[in-house]
Amino acid sequence: MLGKRYKKLIQEIREEEDRESCFFSWRPLRLGGLNWIEPPRRKGRQDKIKLSILFHSNLLNKIFYWRAWRLGDLSFPMKLRSLLALLLILSGCMAAEMPVVPTAQPTATPTPTGTPTRIASAQTPLPTATRAALTPTGGPSPTPLIGQANVSAVIAPTGTRSSNPNAPRIEFFTTNVLNVNPGDSVTLFWSARGADTAAIYRLDAGGNRTQLWNVGPDGQLSVDTRRSDRGQLQFVLTIGDGANQVEQVLTIPLACPDTWFFNPPPTACPLGAALETSIIEEPFERGRMIYIASSNRVYALFNDTFEPAWISVENRFDPAIHPESEPSFQPPPGLYQPLRILGFVWRGNDTVRSRLGLAIQPEFSYQGFVQAAPAINGAESVYVSSADGTVLELVPGGEGWQIITPG
Repeated sequence: MLGKRYKKLIQEIREEEDRESCFFSWRPLRLGGLNWIEPPRRKGRQDKIKLSILFHSNLLNKIFYWRAWRLGDLSFPMKLRSLLALLLILSGCMAAEMPVVPTAQPTATPTPTGTPTRIASAQTPLPTATRAALTPTGGPSPTPLIGQANVSAVIAPTGTRSSNPNAPRIEFFTTNVLNVNPGDSVTLFWSARGADTAAIYRLDAGGNRTQLWNVGPDGQLSVDTRRSDRGQLQFVLTIGDGANQVEQVLTIPLACPDTWFFNPPPTACPLGAALETSIIEEPFERGRMIYIASSNRVYALFNDTFEPAWISVENRFDPAIHPESEPSFQPPPGLYQPLRILGFVWRGNDTVRSRLGLAIQPEFSYQGFVQAAPAINGAESVYVSSADGTVLELVPGGEGWQIITPG
């Protein structure tokens, strides 16, 4: 009889579990000195089940007992069997309440190794970087993945390095300054291997070897510069001879100590400060003549497109013995015969007279400036103040001349 009631109780509990999915909200109740937890009442249900909890230190701290009002008091074995049944039911309840959802086991995902691409915004499209194609070369060299490799210029000593480890070689050839002022001294330092002697040459503006110093394979040398030096200093160190000759060029910039008397200035550094001097100028039909007192020379500038474009002659006019003009010559109206220094050159030089023609204005004298700049092969470009405020540039060798309007 008791077994049937027990089975019926278990059946009711399982049916209740199926209906409620075991989501009970228990509320505590104190009865008879024991802690009772009463399950929620369901409408139409007549059976009441109470769960009593008895804390007992000898039974793993907690033992649960079920007690039914309908069944009355149960014996101890039945209580133990009820407890086991309750544990089985609750384990099934928890399984129903918290189902285990199988999850796919993570698998290794290969990481793409392609070229990174920038994501363009909706407003401004951005270019996508493209991997540069690799081109086989004669030897290994660093190649960028994106873009073009930076290339740095490398200055190496002249000559071919020999495969012989005992062949002459230059370790270094340098100086102790970044630039030097014209007129100051500069110290050269060098070191070479595989040679007993060495030679240092100084180069001029045209690259020609002008000065020579026979030196040892290691050492230093102090060299004086000239006040007129401009642009840069160049030296070449030479060791060995024949097929084993090795050379290295050293270039030292020269500071510019002077400024030009007009703007915009030429790119070259002037050979010296501007010199103030007396100047005589006179325009002609096909050019002009200028006398510069500081150099005591007369310049004839032609604009007839023939060569040379200008010439200069030394002034030999002596007012004590030479007349100012030719009295027998009368120029046409509106034209003039040049006088004194300019007239003496004009009358005595057939080329100047025939290419320039007659003067279109009388000469006038003024105080102006003259300045020169170095040119190729040691020549000079001359800059002269003109009476109208412009500057006349005379290209070396009579190759040409031009008018510069200061800014």
